[in-house]
Amino acid sequence: MTDPVKLAVVYYSSTGTNSEVAKVLADVAEKAGAEVRLRRVAELAPQAAIDSNPAWAANHAATADIAVATPDDVEWADAVIFGTPTRFGNVASQLKQFIDTLGGLWGQGKLADKVYSGFASSATRHGGQESTLLALYNSFHHFGGIVVAPGYTDPAKFADGNPYGTSHIDAQGNNPVNDETREAARVQAERVVRIARRLKAGAAAA
Repeated sequence: MTDPVKLAVVYYSSTGTNSEVAKVLADVAEKAGAEVRLRRVAELAPQAAIDSNPAWAANHAATADIAVATPDDVEWADAVIFGTPTRFGNVASQLKQFIDTLGGLWGQGKLADKVYSGFASSATRHGGQESTLLALYNSFHHFGGIVVAPGYTDPAKFADGNPYGTSHIDAQGNNPVNDETREAARVQAERVVRIARRLKAGAAAA
């Protein structure tokens, strides 16, 4: 028997959508037998900007007890699921800043051969979820990582329709995370843990 898969769920969330999806992913992964670290990346926006949006301020306060991600969390993990809201079809600056701190680990080859996956959210339909995930995955290729997207590997994926990763349209806070998104997160988390477990078992056997 190999040790449990170590999974880090590292995300940025302003108004709470990605916070909720991250918790679903973490809970499902734990039920699938993984050891999980749920981590939020540091906020870069000034407090005045946060306070100007009630939903942002509420989420900032509600998630204050979640540990802030460090490079050690990624080094520790066998698999990492990164989450971000879309910003002009791209990764949010807060998550990108964290990824940029991983250069030292990358230079030592410590990001290679891990499983990586991603999730995203946007305010509008066709608001950049797919381009955001594909942009995020560019970093994984540079890491030498193994990208494990959910694909259309489960009937639930034909409901949410995004083979690249879990995504949610929050409609400016008017569309809370629903069962369709939770099912998509379940498929993704279980698949990431399953593939990471197989890779870990294979490496141990070798």
